[in-house]
Amino acid sequence: MAKKLSLDIINHHINDHIKTISLLDDDAKNRILYLSTIIVSALAKGNTIFWCGNGGSASDSQHLAGELVGRFIGDRKPLKSIALNADTSVMTCIVNDYGYDYIFSRQVEALGSKGDVLIGITTSGNSGNILKAFEVANNLKMTTIGLLGKGGGEAKNISQHSLIINSQSTARIQEAHITVGHILCDLIELGLNLK
Repeated sequence: MAKKLSLDIINHHINDHIKTISLLDDDAKNRILYLSTIIVSALAKGNTIFWCGNGGSASDSQHLAGELVGRFIGDRKPLKSIALNADTSVMTCIVNDYGYDYIFSRQVEALGSKGDVLIGITTSGNSGNILKAFEVANNLKMTTIGLLGKGGGEAKNISQHSLIINSQSTARIQEAHITVGHILCDLIELGLNLK
């Protein structure tokens, strides 16, 4: 029998969201600020910001790449940013020929250069294709950033920089990731004097 719909369910989600966001303490805020300086520096030098993720994190990758190429708040020049999970022909080719773990790393190898930034978004920190992408990016002397959750998983050991959301809930981690992503976009525009 289905559970009764109630305001309690809505209140639970809202309160859980607020609790998760409130766990972004001063250390996390300083880390966000530091990550923004890394991204600003790369963009100022003409480098590209690459994003990748699976499922909801793939949507967040496309969303945040779009904020940089389009705009976040004010009208300004486009910034070099690509979501590696947006080209279905490339992705299905790689999956068919090499396997799902190579879906992002092959693209990083083809498109990435020294000084570029790869931001991998994974709520578990254990997505094989993100880990493989970080390995290739590190070998190319790119900067790697993990937006992670659930303790950070293996990605916290492979990415050069990480921000770990203190939650075990995939939904709450994803909500925090997009909030952090929006903050980064704002800081990037300010850091590049585009406002």
